[in-house]
Amino acid sequence: MICSYCQTENEKYEKCKFCGASLKLLRPKLKDFLFIEQSELPFDELILFHTYDILILLRLVREERTKSYGLMRMLQKAPEAVGVDSSTLDFAESEYRRYTARMKVLEGILIDRMGYKPKRIDDKLLAVLKAKIENV
Repeated sequence: MICSYCQTENEKYEKCKFCGASLKLLRPKLKDFLFIEQSELPFDELILFHTYDILILLRLVREERTKSYGLMRMLQKAPEAVGVDSSTLDFAESEYRRYTARMKVLEGILIDRMGYKPKRIDDKLLAVLKAKIENV
């Protein structure tokens, strides 16, 4: 088995005889397609995503969180004549809290990997990272 870190050939070991890395450890690979529902995966599965994919998921979750906040505020400020029932308002608030929690999980993974969480994830940042990944 070849070590994915140092490229040393190993025979029937659990750890590389040269660098000590686990030979069973899978390195993250870029996904072809991501969708917002993947942010709901458990932490143990999200941690296996590539950092680039985590950034894209965080961008999607932040967008949904912003939409949820706008909807929640609109329902909270709705006039009495509109008659928004409490279950609708509760749903809007729970969606906002859910996206906030998902955002914090993804940001935590990025802090562990990069040492910081990007304030803004725009096309320029993603293009630069994609170019660096393709050059490796």
